[in-house]
Amino acid sequence: MSQGKYVIGVDYGTDSVRSVLVDASNGAIAATSVFYYPRWKKGLYCNPGQNQFRQHPLDYVEGLEQTIKACLEQVGANIAQQVKAISIDTTGSTPVAVNEQGVPLALTPEFAENPHAMFILWKDHTALKEAAEINKHAEKFDDNYLKYVGGIYSSEWFWAKILRTLRVDESVKKAAFSWVEHCDWIPFLLTGAQHVSELKRGVCAAGHKALWAEEFNGFPPEDFFNSLDPLLKGLRERVSQEVLPASEAAGTLSAEWAQKLGLNTDVKIGIGAFDAHMGAVGGQIEPYHLSKVMGTSTCDMLVAPSAEMTGKLVKGICGQVNGSIIPGMSGLEAGQSAFGDAYAWFQKMLKWPLEQILADSNAISEEQKEKLREEYNEQIIIKLSKAAAALPLDVKDELAIDWLNGRRTPDANQELKGAFWGLDLGTDAPAMFKALVEATCFGAKKIVDRFIEQGIPVKGLIGLGGVAKKSAYIMQVMADVMNMPIRIHQSDQTCALGAAMFAATVAGFYPTVENAMEAMGHGFSDEYFPNQENVALYQARYEKYKAMGAFIENN
Repeated sequence: MSQGKYVIGVDYGTDSVRSVLVDASNGAIAATSVFYYPRWKKGLYCNPGQNQFRQHPLDYVEGLEQTIKACLEQVGANIAQQVKAISIDTTGSTPVAVNEQGVPLALTPEFAENPHAMFILWKDHTALKEAAEINKHAEKFDDNYLKYVGGIYSSEWFWAKILRTLRVDESVKKAAFSWVEHCDWIPFLLTGAQHVSELKRGVCAAGHKALWAEEFNGFPPEDFFNSLDPLLKGLRERVSQEVLPASEAAGTLSAEWAQKLGLNTDVKIGIGAFDAHMGAVGGQIEPYHLSKVMGTSTCDMLVAPSAEMTGKLVKGICGQVNGSIIPGMSGLEAGQSAFGDAYAWFQKMLKWPLEQILADSNAISEEQKEKLREEYNEQIIIKLSKAAAALPLDVKDELAIDWLNGRRTPDANQELKGAFWGLDLGTDAPAMFKALVEATCFGAKKIVDRFIEQGIPVKGLIGLGGVAKKSAYIMQVMADVMNMPIRIHQSDQTCALGAAMFAATVAGFYPTVENAMEAMGHGFSDEYFPNQENVALYQARYEKYKAMGAFIENN
């Protein structure tokens, strides 16, 4: 192990937080630990039927402490004292209401069980009405304040979620001094800041989800928010206009957290960013290559030299922001609201009869029931993939639309629903799974097509995340549908590794993020090439997918 060149990357995902302790000289992971959010796992504070998904800040705080301490215990006190920086990434947009001291309201006794006082998870779609109002309101202004977020504001994003919460909860409205993204709050917590004015906001969250832009000298003017709804009056001024890239420090570790973790107070804390953005760096993103972080949803990242993006705006994506992924480059984000979640939904639906039977069955013991559940969860997608891959391809096969959690891009519309088409009495589970896999890949192709249509070339694909690593079948269909190769990154922890690369830059081990990426990157494990026999057939099915999607959207 290297002497004195260690960093920690913390990756907050939808279901868990992972910390990795990394040797910054070569990117080797010395220790890793995962913490599954206990309250989230129980389904607390959520209502899927209403698209309400909330997470308690205690899940985040407990996970932060436990995973970092677990990593340090694995390597011993000597290495712990050599840690020089910590950087974090989170899901987003995942904002929370805070008091004047920057404390999330759910961490105060009055709001400990109030879902509106908790972090509003990225996939919460309760603010559909507010997003629609923002889009209509923006048309009244000469300046196009939505130009850098693809022209459409989403219910998944910062201001829509804030406005909806202020409207539905009077107590939160009165107690909230400001609002903070998850990725900005964790560095604030670790540095021990005592007032929300000390909070350092990252350009990633501000630019992609909150309408911050260099052209506007910050967020849109006060009049934009006041005239949208008086409930927003004054809030803009309590949300810092200054933003920083993730390559800079938010401060150093506070004495309180240094004692908790067993680290020094000279440990630097990096500016936070979203998981997919740091994941793209961990996955060694290249200019004009689309890095697809494939988990519960997808986040598709592309970087291009800022000078080459002058005058170019891509409609219908999740934003383009200078420095949001790599300083000095424009970061462009798109994605799908459901990817792994679509497969998880299908798995859960198929599992329903089994669960009902097991609940009432006396044929096997409780221990055997649990083992059966575990085996089912491990094997179902594998079995479905194998059976689906063996099916013959025909342009008239069952077809699906992947909008099971609405559509993120291109052209955000969270009110849209998924669908299956062409079912008959011969349709079985593998055929439906095959249609669902193709639909998620067709949705991905729509994103690539939009970039190309808007003058942004896509020279290659990079696959990151659990789905990319685990499912050869899905990745082969992706290559066939896209008609281009897709490289799969070696690491299955690209987001946490990317956070570690930013931490290494913050620590001063590397002058730029690109240097850190080159030195610490793990390379690629697999590459899938399109099967030319399938390309034309998938193109024909893609045209049917687009027609079917248009029918659903118009009706």
